[in-house]
Amino acid sequence: QVQLVASGGGLVQAGGSLRLSCAASGLTVSAYGMGWFRQVPGKEREVVASIRGSGGLTYVADSVKGRFTISRDNAKNTVYLQMNSLQPEATAVYSCAASLNGRAPHTRALLYNYWGQGTQVTVSS
Repeated sequence: QVQLVASGGGLVQAGGSLRLSCAASGLTVSAYGMGWFRQVPGKEREVVASIRGSGGLTYVADSVKGRFTISRDNAKNTVYLQMNSLQPEATAVYSCAASLNGRAPHTRALLYNYWGQGTQVTVSS
């Protein structure tokens, strides 16, 4: 049974940092395309960052480029999202996802097969 457990969210002041973790079980993150998405009530879910199954090819959304980094620890079977210089517009529920197609860092939610439960990130001004 596949499980993706996201953690690390919380309340932070603008300009601060958080690191989200997505611990996987039932699958090997190095063989899957992994992604982080966020959603605000009333808005569509949007991709934040993703990483290919093998190698280090990543995608980072323009809105967070230079401030957010996605990485993977194969030994811990965990994917991370390092978020620096956070701004209030980053407030959302962040979820991690896994795609059976690990050949690319996917940006479309429909390409992901498994989803975690999400973790709330709130950035105060």
